[in-house]
Amino acid sequence: MLSLLRFGVISSFLFAIISLSILALKTFSFGKKTLYAKPRGDAKKGVLYAFGRGMLPWEKESSSKHLITYFAGMLYHAGIFAALFYLISLIFPLELSKLFISFLRFLFFLGFLGGFTLLFKRIFLPTMRKISCPDDFAANTLVDLFLIFAFVHTYLVRATPLFFLVAIVMFLYIPVGKIRHCVFFFYARILFGLFYGRRGVLPPKTHKI
Repeated sequence: MLSLLRFGVISSFLFAIISLSILALKTFSFGKKTLYAKPRGDAKKGVLYAFGRGMLPWEKESSSKHLITYFAGMLYHAGIFAALFYLISLIFPLELSKLFISFLRFLFFLGFLGGFTLLFKRIFLPTMRKISCPDDFAANTLVDLFLIFAFVHTYLVRATPLFFLVAIVMFLYIPVGKIRHCVFFFYARILFGLFYGRRGVLPPKTHKI
């Protein structure tokens, strides 16, 4: 049974990767827009800004006004990546020290706390609830369950089948739900940095008064 579930995790993960790759490649079918204006900046610097300073909350108007949400999101994603690493360590047996597992457990807890906070906000804040769709709630709930079972598994090995089952469902859901932003975020951010870096808009110039 466990071997079958392990195979299911690997298969569903490969399905997610292949599906996301196909979706990304399909965007090239729209063709590449011709840029007539001469470059006024460095595209590479734009990309570096997009993944560096541009990720800081005070560089974004929305994030700077909602710092609690910003940091909840950061904790959420840190916990998710930690849980994915922990899952890999189970699929391809890696020996993890007790201290490191304790650190991962802490990240799982913080990640769930961040995810639950965002879900709570989406449910009870009228402005968020109005712009939310079923996918928003399903994706958040599914990833929260993934974090919960990762946390439980560090204490109870018997939870392995449930942890693997949740992972399979999550991987199968990724290509069709909003969780696919985990790949398209990087893709979109690169295009954003390339375009505005070339235009000389990024990184923003500081003016001395």
